[in-house]
Amino acid sequence: RDVYKRQTLTALLPGAACLATAGALRATEGVLGGGARFAVTAAGALLVVLGLRLCLRAGPLRVPAAAGGGTLYVCWLLGFAVYGDGLIAQVVSGGPDGHWTAAPAPLLGLSLALAPAAWCAHLFAAHARRRLAGSHGLSEFGARVRPVLFGVVALFLCATTALLYLAGLGHPGPGAGLTGPAALGALLLLARLLAVHGFPEPAATGLAAACAVEVAAPFLVLAGRLPGLDLLARPVDAVVAAAGPGGVAVLACGIAASGLLVHASVTLTRASAHASA
Repeated sequence: RDVYKRQTLTALLPGAACLATAGALRATEGVLGGGARFAVTAAGALLVVLGLRLCLRAGPLRVPAAAGGGTLYVCWLLGFAVYGDGLIAQVVSGGPDGHWTAAPAPLLGLSLALAPAAWCAHLFAAHARRRLAGSHGLSEFGARVRPVLFGVVALFLCATTALLYLAGLGHPGPGAGLTGPAALGALLLLARLLAVHGFPEPAATGLAAACAVEVAAPFLVLAGRLPGLDLLARPVDAVVAAAGPGGVAVLACGIAASGLLVHASVTLTRASAHASA
């Protein structure tokens, strides 16, 4: 019980650090100069990273030491959640022209969602172990665990959407939509669950696929400005026209998360994924 309490408190650290940093920046707006605000932001980012490392090195979100990477993909996806809407909006409108506005709400909401992610991962692992002990066959185990997986993902999506909504209330503005960051949260949770239970390769593939779409979108628009290549920009223009600049992240993360969910419904419902848990 003490270990679980310690893991719960650790999972709250990144969100608390991000919330404190956002609050400090908001409270000192117009008071501190640019250099001082940058120092506050850098100190807050360092605290968030340290809290994240503590959370991911132990507890239900810890992956085996041999499981590789994905860190670069996650950094890109989080960066795109903050700056991507502004970038896509500028590129589609004829830019980029100067700097674009950052949207802190998605990052704040997702950092707060780390605690629900840890709880959901623990819940899934605990229920799977109980189902494994009580099942009389592999097919029975899979049929009993699959609804648990879907339920855990749905529970996490509800919690993440609520946290993103609250973060958007505190930091309204461009990029404060819910669908794209919520899809990213689901993608990150599913990738982590797969890595935790011994499937890091498909997890990294899903993250890489989402990154590829987000990287390709602005380049396709820019390439479409060349003579005779306007066809390249039409898919991105259609997505932006239908769903706004945030539609690119929704498409990228939503499709990748759906693919990982299908894969997880097969691999994480095998007894071998939980035998060593």
